[in-house]
Amino acid sequence: MIIDREGPVPPYRQVADDLRRKIQDGEIPPGRRIPSMIELEATYGVARDTLRKATQVLKDEGLVRTVQGMGIFVVDRGDEGS
Repeated sequence: MIIDREGPVPPYRQVADDLRRKIQDGEIPPGRRIPSMIELEATYGVARDTLRKATQVLKDEGLVRTVQGMGIFVVDRGDEGS
């Protein structure tokens, strides 16, 4: 995916939208880690702060959660509450 730096949608939103699509399409299934910040930097060509904003959007939506020392994982909707 190429980030449109000239468009009206901020880069962090574009990254969040792409990751959300991958989660919803099952490309990144529930219970699996999303790519690391280093991998995301290489994929999207954006700064780490931009990636933090993007992942925070997904956290706020309840799609992902941070596992300390392990990374950011897609929430398993069938596993909520445990």
